[in-house]
Amino acid sequence: MSFSNWIKERGIGEIECLIPDLNGVLRGKVFPAQKFLQSERDGSLRIPSSIYLLTVTGEYADEADEAMSTQDPDVVLRPDIDTICVAPGYKTPTAFVFADTYHTSGEPYDIAPRYVLRRVLKLYEEMGVRPVVAPELEFYLTQVNTDPDLPLMPPAGRSGRSETSPQPYGLEAITEYEDLIETIYEHAELASLHLDTMIHESGTAQLEINFNHGDPVHVSDQVLVFKRIVRQVALKHGVYATFMAKPHENQPGSAMHLHVSLVDAKKGNNLFGSQSAMGAEANTEMFRNFVGGLQKYLGACTPLFAPNVNSFRRMRPDFSAPINLQWGYDNRSCGLRVPISQTENRRIENRLPGADANPYLAIAAVLACGYIGIRDKVAPAEMVQGSAYKWARTLPRTLSEGLDRFQKCQPVIELLGDHFCTAFQMIKAHELSNFEGVISSWERDHLLLKV
Repeated sequence: MSFSNWIKERGIGEIECLIPDLNGVLRGKVFPAQKFLQSERDGSLRIPSSIYLLTVTGEYADEADEAMSTQDPDVVLRPDIDTICVAPGYKTPTAFVFADTYHTSGEPYDIAPRYVLRRVLKLYEEMGVRPVVAPELEFYLTQVNTDPDLPLMPPAGRSGRSETSPQPYGLEAITEYEDLIETIYEHAELASLHLDTMIHESGTAQLEINFNHGDPVHVSDQVLVFKRIVRQVALKHGVYATFMAKPHENQPGSAMHLHVSLVDAKKGNNLFGSQSAMGAEANTEMFRNFVGGLQKYLGACTPLFAPNVNSFRRMRPDFSAPINLQWGYDNRSCGLRVPISQTENRRIENRLPGADANPYLAIAAVLACGYIGIRDKVAPAEMVQGSAYKWARTLPRTLSEGLDRFQKCQPVIELLGDHFCTAFQMIKAHELSNFEGVISSWERDHLLLKV
């Protein structure tokens, strides 16, 4: 179906053209429907290339490419018709559509997150393999808080009371927010999102949504649309929804666990599990090599899973967050968990990514590391029995340490693209410098009149 027919059939008046930046923040333009159609036909949809240099604070990072950082040339937008969907909750009938970016010469813009992910997927395509992913995304509901110096508080539910203690998997707890959750599901259905189960997580007013497994780019698109929907629905219900990795000091952080499997592109069978064996013996050589690649390289990619200073506050023992890359069966203390499943559903769960991670980049990183493992036949370590927290921490403790390791990981940089990795490094270095210039309330509280 053409854009024109799709828009006409649904009476759409406006189009939001979505471009994810390197932080996973949606940038773009809003067009009257007819203007969008005209611009799409004549190829005049454009946006400044500098959107890919934006930091999370809204500033521009320096870039080694002088033309990009100073001249700020336009990039051409090519809307992806497979992504167009109804944008729920708007007064004017509106649609979302993701756009890919290109140089005016026609070359793909190689630091765009959707392109970076496709670049890695191309490697699997050449192997005759198709990756399949399914995210589990956690988030908190909080009271409206306009003072960043004050701690966040859980909102009141329909009983009029706020949660004061953990209620993991609590059905009464989740029905406290029934009206809000129902609206989220209604809007998600209108936007054609493929959602599965929702549960109450371990934190106060912390929820988790599971996405159905699917194509990595399509699933990443859905994650960002879902975040946009949830934030807007929450505001209309008088609360905040946050995907910060660690919004509360003494509660679990919010993750985006990624379940990953590989299937034969032609036959569709799972390549991680062997039908002729049981238990650990059912793990194929490809599966073991994939895990070996994750164990060898994921640590260097930590900034793609934990992209902010706050992200590293989540990665602490006993808060269901990993500190190393041990792997084990049905073991949530491990960074890499093998869920209990039928052999044909064999998969690995990467528990490193926070809810604040850019889904395109997090998925690209795990697939790149796994690809290297398969290519180089990297053997995994022995599986962990018992708590992985008894093993040494091997993941970076800070964003600064993570960036140092990332810029030295040449095998991964080659797959993700040198230009992208340089831009990402500069953005994160800029944000880190900005953060380190801030005097915190802890410093004022404990040092002002004591030292």
